Amino acid sequence: MLTVTIRPPELESVAQWDDLVLRAPANVFMHPVALQAAAGTGFARIHVVQVWDNAVTPARLAGVWALRERRPLPLLPTVLEALPYNYSFLSRPVIDPAYADRAMPAMLAAIRDEASLPNVISIREMDGEAQAYLALMDTLETGGHARAMLAEYVRPVVSRQFGVKSSGSTRKKLRQDWNRLSAVGALEMVNDRAPAAVREAFEIFLQMEMASWKGANGTALLCDSEDAAFVRRLIGDLAGQGSASVALLQLDGRAIAAQTVLYCGTTAYTWKIGFDEAYAKYSPGMLLIDRLTEQLFTSTPIEAIDSCSTEGSFMNQLWAGRRAMADLVVDVGAGRSLAFLLEAGRQTAYRELKLLRNRLRAMAARPRPTKKHPAAA
Repeated sequence: MLTVTIRPPELESVAQWDDLVLRAPANVFMHPVALQAAAGTGFARIHVVQVWDNAVTPARLAGVWALRERRPLPLLPTVLEALPYNYSFLSRPVIDPAYADRAMPAMLAAIRDEASLPNVISIREMDGEAQAYLALMDTLETGGHARAMLAEYVRPVVSRQFGVKSSGSTRKKLRQDWNRLSAVGALEMVNDRAPAAVREAFEIFLQMEMASWKGANGTALLCDSEDAAFVRRLIGDLAGQGSASVALLQLDGRAIAAQTVLYCGTTAYTWKIGFDEAYAKYSPGMLLIDRLTEQLFTSTPIEAIDSCSTEGSFMNQLWAGRRAMADLVVDVGAGRSLAFLLEAGRQTAYRELKLLRNRLRAMAARPRPTKKHPAAA
């Protein structure tokens, strides 16, 4: 017998979570300490949907899906978002495969029946190959629930079995850049996972990001005090669980690139990266990711690495693996509600405007042809 609870984040569930991720495909962004960091700093209002198997004693946690309640724009209805907070990059619920066909219908029914919750769920960055996603789509189809597919795309990933590019022009350039940098000074990668070392290295990353173009554009984490407070707690608390580190590429002992890494089960997530732009010609970020990939696969139990990035990122050049992803909006109630139509329309309009903006930027960046002087003609 399965039962469903919907409650705020709580640290008391860490032991059950640790047991669940031994049985289920993991998602570090739904780790209880990550959810508590978001809720405890007021960064997001989160509802944790938990499925329990009460046929065993003690009851076993069979699934977790953390959803954020948010009003996208003033005057619009509130919706649930399957990315539980900003700076999370995977919305897949964590469900024991043995319960997938039963857990997903139970989750959606519980959300529908909870009068205090919206019925509309915005689902971005969903793993389109996961069993949980297939169960979600089957449940929506069977129940006749409204859904709008917004985008399907791929994300770079790598595993021990597949995805590391061992040859080609990128590999050749990485060797050349490493050798060129090594001629400048002593070059090494450091990935200390001790909690104190992680916190110290994360401050290096934050300062490095602030000194980059992101700081100039106002998009670095330190540009917003609330964002900074949240991510410091997020990384610090995850590090205390052995679930975060900051890998540093050091030249003569000074960091020139920093990659924040999250861990859950046998998966690592390359969350945020920064580098010293004075060394940009050496591609220090790519060098760091390349060495980090090797270190994780040779010296840790990690089986796969999720890039948390788009296909157009530099990870695309390093890794051959790809994972299908999907963005959609669903309504777990009956029919197509006004809230569903508004949210689907809002997101569609936002995507179209973003594409238009990118096209205009690309046009503005094109060099204009110079007119020849009549005499020269």
